[in-house]
Amino acid sequence: MENVNLLSPSVLAFVGDAVYGLYVRTKLAEVNRPSGELHKLSVKLVSAPAQAKAYGLIEGKLSEKEISIFKRGRNFHTSSAPKSATKGEYHTATGLESLFGYLYLEGDTARADELFNIIWIGMNETSPED
Repeated sequence: MENVNLLSPSVLAFVGDAVYGLYVRTKLAEVNRPSGELHKLSVKLVSAPAQAKAYGLIEGKLSEKEISIFKRGRNFHTSSAPKSATKGEYHTATGLESLFGYLYLEGDTARADELFNIIWIGMNETSPED
Protein backbone atom coordinates (compact mmCIF):
# COMPACT_ATOMS: atom_id res chain seq x y z
CA MET A 1 0.00 0.00 0.00
CA GLU A 2 1.30 3.46 -0.88
CA ASN A 3 1.24 5.45 2.33
CA VAL A 4 -0.23 3.59 5.26
CA ASN A 5 0.54 6.56 7.51
CA LEU A 6 -2.26 8.51 5.84
CA LEU A 7 -4.95 5.96 6.69
CA SER A 8 -7.31 6.72 9.54
CA PRO A 9 -7.05 4.68 12.74
CA SER A 10 -10.48 3.22 12.03
CA VAL A 11 -9.26 1.81 8.70
CA LEU A 12 -6.15 0.39 10.35
CA ALA A 13 -8.30 -1.20 13.07
CA PHE A 14 -10.73 -2.56 10.46
CA VAL A 15 -7.89 -4.37 8.70
CA GLY A 16 -6.14 -5.24 11.97
CA ASP A 17 -9.26 -6.89 13.36
CA ALA A 18 -9.19 -9.36 10.46
CA VAL A 19 -5.41 -9.83 10.65
CA TYR A 20 -5.43 -10.46 14.41
CA GLY A 21 -8.38 -12.81 14.08
CA LEU A 22 -6.55 -14.76 11.38
CA TYR A 23 -3.48 -15.10 13.63
CA VAL A 24 -5.68 -16.50 16.40
CA ARG A 25 -7.54 -18.87 14.09
CA THR A 26 -4.30 -20.08 12.51
CA LYS A 27 -2.83 -20.91 15.92
CA LEU A 28 -6.06 -22.56 17.05
CA ALA A 29 -6.08 -24.73 13.93
CA GLU A 30 -3.01 -26.43 15.38
CA VAL A 31 -5.18 -27.60 18.30
CA ASN A 32 -7.22 -29.77 15.88
CA ARG A 33 -10.58 -29.80 17.64
CA PRO A 34 -14.14 -29.59 16.32
CA SER A 35 -14.88 -26.24 14.69
CA GLY A 36 -17.48 -25.35 17.33
CA GLU A 37 -14.85 -25.60 20.08
CA LEU A 38 -12.36 -23.66 17.98
CA HIS A 39 -14.93 -20.92 17.41
CA LYS A 40 -15.58 -20.56 21.16
CA LEU A 41 -11.84 -20.32 21.85
CA SER A 42 -11.42 -17.82 19.03
CA VAL A 43 -14.20 -15.56 20.31
CA LYS A 44 -12.65 -15.63 23.77
CA LEU A 45 -9.17 -14.71 22.48
CA VAL A 46 -10.32 -12.00 20.08
CA SER A 47 -12.52 -10.22 22.64
CA ALA A 48 -11.68 -6.69 23.75
CA PRO A 49 -10.64 -7.81 27.27
CA ALA A 50 -8.31 -10.47 25.80
CA GLN A 51 -6.85 -7.99 23.30
CA ALA A 52 -6.27 -5.46 26.08
CA LYS A 53 -4.39 -8.15 27.99
CA ALA A 54 -2.48 -9.02 24.81
CA TYR A 55 -1.36 -5.42 24.46
CA GLY A 56 0.07 -5.55 27.98
CA LEU A 57 2.24 -8.48 26.90
CA ILE A 58 3.90 -6.53 24.06
CA GLU A 59 3.75 -2.98 25.36
CA GLY A 60 7.37 -2.88 26.55
CA LYS A 61 8.64 -4.36 23.29
CA LEU A 62 7.22 -1.77 20.89
CA SER A 63 9.19 0.84 18.98
CA GLU A 64 8.29 4.53 19.23
CA LYS A 65 6.58 4.31 15.83
CA GLU A 66 4.54 1.27 16.92
CA ILE A 67 3.50 3.01 20.14
CA SER A 68 2.43 6.01 18.08
CA ILE A 69 0.28 3.83 15.81
CA PHE A 70 -1.23 2.08 18.85
CA LYS A 71 -2.06 5.42 20.50
CA ARG A 72 -3.69 6.74 17.32
CA GLY A 73 -5.99 3.73 17.34
CA ARG A 74 -6.59 3.77 21.07
CA ASN A 75 -7.47 7.46 21.07
CA PHE A 76 -9.75 7.30 18.03
CA HIS A 77 -13.22 8.44 19.06
CA THR A 78 -15.79 5.67 19.00
CA SER A 79 -19.37 6.05 20.06
CA SER A 80 -19.81 2.63 21.63
CA ALA A 81 -18.14 -0.25 23.38
CA PRO A 82 -19.31 -3.85 23.61
CA LYS A 83 -21.19 -4.91 26.74
CA SER A 84 -18.49 -7.46 27.50
CA ALA A 85 -15.72 -4.85 27.85
CA THR A 86 -14.96 -1.60 29.61
CA LYS A 87 -14.35 1.50 27.51
CA GLY A 88 -10.67 1.27 28.41
CA GLU A 89 -10.43 -2.34 27.24
CA TYR A 90 -12.28 -1.49 24.05
CA HIS A 91 -9.99 1.44 23.26
CA THR A 92 -6.88 -0.62 24.03
CA ALA A 93 -8.17 -3.42 21.76
CA THR A 94 -8.78 -0.89 18.98
CA GLY A 95 -5.21 0.35 19.39
CA LEU A 96 -3.88 -3.20 19.16
CA GLU A 97 -5.95 -3.85 16.03
CA SER A 98 -4.65 -0.60 14.52
CA LEU A 99 -1.10 -1.72 15.15
CA PHE A 100 -1.65 -5.11 13.50
CA GLY A 101 -3.46 -3.44 10.58
CA TYR A 102 -0.58 -1.02 10.13
CA LEU A 103 2.07 -3.76 10.21
CA TYR A 104 0.11 -5.86 7.72
CA LEU A 105 -0.49 -3.00 5.31
CA GLU A 106 3.15 -1.94 5.57
CA GLY A 107 4.11 -5.47 4.59
CA ASP A 108 5.95 -6.00 7.87
CA THR A 109 4.49 -9.41 8.55
CA ALA A 110 7.72 -10.56 10.19
CA ARG A 111 7.19 -7.97 12.94
CA ALA A 112 3.49 -8.84 13.22
CA ASP A 113 4.46 -12.52 13.53
CA GLU A 114 7.01 -11.67 16.22
CA LEU A 115 4.54 -9.63 18.27
CA PHE A 116 1.76 -12.19 17.91
CA ASN A 117 4.07 -14.99 19.02
CA ILE A 118 4.88 -13.03 22.19
CA ILE A 119 1.14 -12.60 22.77
CA TRP A 120 0.34 -16.25 22.05
CA ILE A 121 3.00 -17.53 24.42
CA GLY A 122 1.94 -15.08 27.14
CA MET A 123 -1.76 -15.81 26.77
CA ASN A 124 -1.22 -19.55 26.76
CA GLU A 125 1.13 -20.05 29.66
CA THR A 126 -1.88 -22.07 30.75
CA SER A 127 -4.05 -23.82 28.16
CA PRO A 128 -6.13 -21.66 25.75
CA GLU A 129 -9.24 -22.87 27.55
CA ASP A 130 -8.26 -21.30 30.91
